Amino acid sequence: MQQTPRHGHTTGADMHRVRTLEEVEYLIKESEVLTGQPGRTFVIASADQLRYRVEWHELYLKIDRLNEDQDVVSTQFMTPLQFATHSLTEALKLGQLLTPAEFN
Repeated sequence: MQQTPRHGHTTGADMHRVRTLEEVEYLIKESEVLTGQPGRTFVIASADQLRYRVEWHELYLKIDRLNEDQDVVSTQFMTPLQFATHSLTEALKLGQLLTPAEFN
């Protein structure tokens, strides 16, 4: 049985590489429609495998940093313009931003 991105750990084979900021927004909204739950989980492909759950609202983004158990460690609220400086966007530019592939 496959685990959900919000409550389970996935392997690299189960991940989709995110390529553009527009794709981030699309994937979040797609996930919300299909699951009925806010946001989508993203992973920075680095040694630390940092995990975030991102909710995209009209005027801001809510970004939850998650621990290994998918519990929220910290929360940030940013405008889309501010999001351009977040580590998720930096990972996107480097081709290191991944998301579980279940909803692609």
